[in-house]
Amino acid sequence: MGLADEVEKAVTNVVCSNWNTRKGTVVPETGNVSLSNGAVEVDAVYLYADLADSTGLARDFARTTAAKVIRAYLDATCRVIRARGGEIRSFDGDRVMAVFMGANKNTDAAKCALQINYAVQKIVRPKAEANLSSLRTLGFEIKHCVGIDSGTALIVRGGVRGNNDLVSIGRAPNVAAKLSDIRHGDYRTYITKDVYNDMLDSVKTSSDGRSMWEGPLNREVGGERITVYKSSWRWSL
Repeated sequence: MGLADEVEKAVTNVVCSNWNTRKGTVVPETGNVSLSNGAVEVDAVYLYADLADSTGLARDFARTTAAKVIRAYLDATCRVIRARGGEIRSFDGDRVMAVFMGANKNTDAAKCALQINYAVQKIVRPKAEANLSSLRTLGFEIKHCVGIDSGTALIVRGGVRGNNDLVSIGRAPNVAAKLSDIRHGDYRTYITKDVYNDMLDSVKTSSDGRSMWEGPLNREVGGERITVYKSSWRWSL
């Protein structure tokens, strides 16, 4: 069988097979989803955390310096995500995706985002600048953005045997990823109305009564106008 025949057979099997779908109450592991036609439907919150201007970082700095900055960002971000109950499910260069489930998933994800902002501004940035002199010399400022959305998604395995991973299909993961691409002023967290409405008041208003979020705001995301809230707040670890 030639390569074209092999690809055609594989694609035919995919598009002509029915999904064996089950409801998920926890974020699935790769081994818990069948590679052939398994799918898990989840009601979850998706969080994407993205380091800003990694292109400039790779272009203007030594690879070893760029790698240290990216690794420091991902290391700090992943530790905060795990501490807040999120399940890390994928990396894409300098971006990490996490899934939150459970009764307080919206609150947990929002608090996680504000704590990531604290970690980046109060730990990652000063430590990196203190030990990587070229960052100060060239005036590179470590920034990031976190996008969060809530909804139903279908989790399947994509790829071939021996080379595959979980893929989340749905509006929530797509919107969260798009929100993490926003670069505007000092705002580091963007959440959808669905997330905001289901959050506890403890992550909406500070102890002295100030709102930690600005909105509602209408914004075009992926060709759709949606309602979002944004925040520049930091939540200490």
